[in-house]
Amino acid sequence: MRSEPKKIFAFIDSQNLNLGVKSQGWSLDFKKFHVYLHDKYWISRAFLFLGYIKSNNRLYRYLRHSGYRLIFKQIINNKGNIKGNIDAELIVHTMKSVYEGYCDKVIIVSGDGDFAVLADFLLEKNKLLKFITPDHRTTSKLIKKVFIKRKKLELLDSLNDKRSKLKIPPYRSGNR
Repeated sequence: MRSEPKKIFAFIDSQNLNLGVKSQGWSLDFKKFHVYLHDKYWISRAFLFLGYIKSNNRLYRYLRHSGYRLIFKQIINNKGNIKGNIDAELIVHTMKSVYEGYCDKVIIVSGDGDFAVLADFLLEKNKLLKFITPDHRTTSKLIKKVFIKRKKLELLDSLNDKRSKLKIPPYRSGNR
């Protein structure tokens, strides 16, 4: 008798991923990143957590078309600083998905140390498949300490050939 395939969900801190990749001089193609997650990890769903800005509706349509389920956080404009912290939303959605039986395994995409306790708990319950970070330089030491030795951490910037594996084109600014 064959067992059912695992339902694997990816929970993505979009700002951390985007800024981490850009800090390396790359521009992330979210559609191709979704394909990468699907091809490598067989994800069933990818949840992208981001702050909502009305003028970005075209981007949001593109992301949905690329396969993501968008989870928005209202942003706060405090003296010109736009803030949309998604940490609590990502944690709650992850825990609900696991405990309500919607998924069997979890991938977290972020370098933010605030997610170390969530990932450690998921690892303890045998629910964490992988913790993916965009940039080893900005990845929290908490994340590195716990997950590298357990072979649950993937550093996107350490892949041998980012262009072919991630299909992310090089970022070119006008100053280069």
